[in-house]
Amino acid sequence: NELQLEILKKEILRKVLTKDALERLGRIKLVNPALASQLELYLVQLYQAGQITEKINDEMLKKILQTLTGKRRE
Repeated sequence: NELQLEILKKEILRKVLTKDALERLGRIKLVNPALASQLELYLVQLYQAGQITEKINDEMLKKILQTLTGKRRE
């Protein structure tokens, strides 16, 4: 059910994100819930595919966000 999925997603996100990255995700959720959902789904998929080998820190999370939003900052 949906509640179990939400709990599982939160557990995975806690496993793969550093404290700073989790805080950033929380702030994104307040400002742009749709983008936060997209980001969470992406991170869960990466985790399930075994592509996350180390905790994702704030800098890495920003890069993932830029990829998802298609914005490039030089």
